[in-house]
Amino acid sequence: MPLQGSQNQELHVDYQRPLFAEVPDLALPPYMLVVSFGLVRITFDRGPIQIAPGTHRMPRENAFRAVQSAEIELCSVPLEIGDVLIRHPSALHRGTPNTTDMPRALATIRYVRRWYVDNSREVRPIPHAVWQRLKPEQQDVMRFPVGPQ
Repeated sequence: MPLQGSQNQELHVDYQRPLFAEVPDLALPPYMLVVSFGLVRITFDRGPIQIAPGTHRMPRENAFRAVQSAEIELCSVPLEIGDVLIRHPSALHRGTPNTTDMPRALATIRYVRRWYVDNSREVRPIPHAVWQRLKPEQQDVMRFPVGPQ
């Protein structure tokens, strides 16, 4: 949640491991998505995300080079309350500075196919008591480890 005085983030992707590293430009159907929505209006002065369009379909080194050379421009994405941003996590992006005194509150949900495994995110276990209260359909969609009893 960027606060007043924040700086531009480094340009990055959300997942570090491509599915087929030996064929980085292989076109694949989406196997992960990131869905975000603002809990407040995300205006240009409140630090919207900037995305480099099309870079999710490029080898990573080429994507960084294209953005650094301005061949591909970063696009700021302001959001009104109720807007939803759906993006591929392999697209280069960054957060921008918030120059207001109101924090930029943003909720993000990552959808990842069950078979994709990556250690780029630290995941804390779900408490066992919470797991036991979930319905089987709810347990089926969870991707978090379950803590000890």
